[in-house]
Amino acid sequence: MSQETVEINGVKFEINMDTAKRIDTFKVGDNVRLLDKRYSSSQIYTGVILGFYNFKELPTIQVAYFKNDYSGATIEFVNINSKSDDFELLPSNKYEADFDRDTVVGSLNQQIESKTAEVKSLEAKKAWFLKYYGKYFVNDGEEDANEEG
Repeated sequence: MSQETVEINGVKFEINMDTAKRIDTFKVGDNVRLLDKRYSSSQIYTGVILGFYNFKELPTIQVAYFKNDYSGATIEFVNINSKSDDFELLPSNKYEADFDRDTVVGSLNQQIESKTAEVKSLEAKKAWFLKYYGKYFVNDGEEDANEEG
């Protein structure tokens, strides 16, 4: 049976007399849409292809995607291959981006500031504890020296 590649509405199909099969062409750096089906309500994320890994048993595509929710902006990574039931990948175009550079950088900067403040708070608590309660805890070596003297 002969097969022919046909483009219909911008999508390429391999056609024979019985079936049609969709063919997408990707390269490293391409923007993609990622459907995350792990939860009861599926989410669609915008991502970028990081690499193709032609493992003998399981060829894999690695994708970084941007996730922006109530807890802040994060960059997540996913490996997609023939055993990945939780994710689907589609090509994206430049008009589909649901975020821009300034939004991502601003969100990440906000998270950095928040975590930096958290570290400073923990350091202050530690210093306070050592100042006021440190004298109640004596090392074993110091305790022995105090008993002898």
